[in-house]
Amino acid sequence: MEPTPPTGTTPMARREARLAWSLLAPTMISVALVVVLPLIAIFWISFKPIGLADLRPPAAIVSERIRGEGDDMRVEYRVRNSSQSDQVTEVFFVDDLPAGMTIAGDLPAGCSVAGSRLTCEVGTLDGGYNERIRIPVMADDADAAEEAAEASEPEVSGRSDSILTNTTFTLDNFARVFDGDEFWGVLGVTLFYTVFGTIGALVVGLFAAMLLNKSFRGQGILRGLYLFPYVAPIIAVAFSWLILFDPFSGSANALLVQMGVTDEAINFFGERPLALIMVTVFEIWRYFPLSFLFILARMQSIDTDMYEAADMDGASPFQKFWYLSLPQLLGVLSVLFLLRFIWTFNKFDDIFLLTGGNAGTRTLTVNVYEQAFAVSNIAVAVVIFLCLLTFSIFFFKFMSQEEGL
Repeated sequence: MEPTPPTGTTPMARREARLAWSLLAPTMISVALVVVLPLIAIFWISFKPIGLADLRPPAAIVSERIRGEGDDMRVEYRVRNSSQSDQVTEVFFVDDLPAGMTIAGDLPAGCSVAGSRLTCEVGTLDGGYNERIRIPVMADDADAAEEAAEASEPEVSGRSDSILTNTTFTLDNFARVFDGDEFWGVLGVTLFYTVFGTIGALVVGLFAAMLLNKSFRGQGILRGLYLFPYVAPIIAVAFSWLILFDPFSGSANALLVQMGVTDEAINFFGERPLALIMVTVFEIWRYFPLSFLFILARMQSIDTDMYEAADMDGASPFQKFWYLSLPQLLGVLSVLFLLRFIWTFNKFDDIFLLTGGNAGTRTLTVNVYEQAFAVSNIAVAVVIFLCLLTFSIFFFKFMSQEEGL
């Protein structure tokens, strides 16, 4: 009796495998283009001794202007190097003189003319090079010649070394990120905001799901109201909170003063550490509906026979929750904790709209924005990615083994 070939080695299995890969190929290519390639580009740039303003290679720039009139008319070519430090070699430019314009004197060294075509060899441009080449000319119609000169652009050629594509790397960008106590303070703020924002959203979502896990009149309306913070536009709710807690005209301060809780208005979003607590509370309030939806859906799928048996045994509501409900919810709570932790760690718009990162609320994502546009350093984005990657590995390796994730 001939042995049965291993699964996956038959012609039919190989054809099915090729078909599966061909169907998956467009999705994999799309993911690579949208996610993987930008991620590789960020890693590559973060190790290069450049900033965002230096991504383009050094280039020779030539602009043309008509100066003077009559016997003093001339064409001025302003030649400059776009880089302040790197050279551009073998630079030359070619330009067509407007109709009716002729050369009226000696040409500068390196320039020649053939008919109406002017060629100038400039050579090597050092960093910061900025000079003018003047060509004496005469024109039958000066205005027409000037308009024609402004409408045309010289053709420029040169060679330069692109720091973006060469093999020069450095760790200076990361050294600037970790320099001093600033980074560790920002990391501490980020962890406080992320951990308490994530746990708070899960706890509030759990309580909300427990409240609405019963059938009663108006249940659908109340569920819709619970979803309002999550579906409302972030700009609208952020400015609503700013107006509500404004120290001068906010309703919250007016109520606290009238109740005698405080003698003067409180600047909720402008004082340390209150501002960080407020943005964390805002995070909890805005994103607990997501946890509420997932937890409620899981609660409603739990078999009610267990609760009926627990009632017959005289179990208290807390015992039923702790020994029956919670073990059934650990799986969805683990997934929600992972997702909410990653999303909150990457959150930028909430804090930026509420405080702009001031008053001790500067997180890593706000730091990415400031580093990228202020000092052209995106290495902190790589640090964020590595932090999240480390957390994800730790989560899947240690925290989710019992849930089978």
